[in-house]
Amino acid sequence: MKTSMTEKYDPYENAVAERINGILKQEFNIAKYEVNLKIKKQIINESIKIYNQERPHLSNHMLTPNQMHKQCKIEMKTYKSKKLNNGVIVQL
Repeated sequence: MKTSMTEKYDPYENAVAERINGILKQEFNIAKYEVNLKIKKQIINESIKIYNQERPHLSNHMLTPNQMHKQCKIEMKTYKSKKLNNGVIVQL
């Protein structure tokens, strides 16, 4: 297995990764299967496929992530940085 890190070492980027990990653990119950590593990897891959191709997301206007990335009409939600008076950057 490889270690997975966020690209920019940004705590806000990590929050998104943690949210996805939580969904995989809670909605797909991947931790409940006590099977060998090969089958566990297959369960995780199938869960990710369902998450991206079949599960609509409220934040994507009830489209799947794959549908959202393929379309051009609806603008994707982003969390833009905003500088405060004291120079601190905050993600919104």
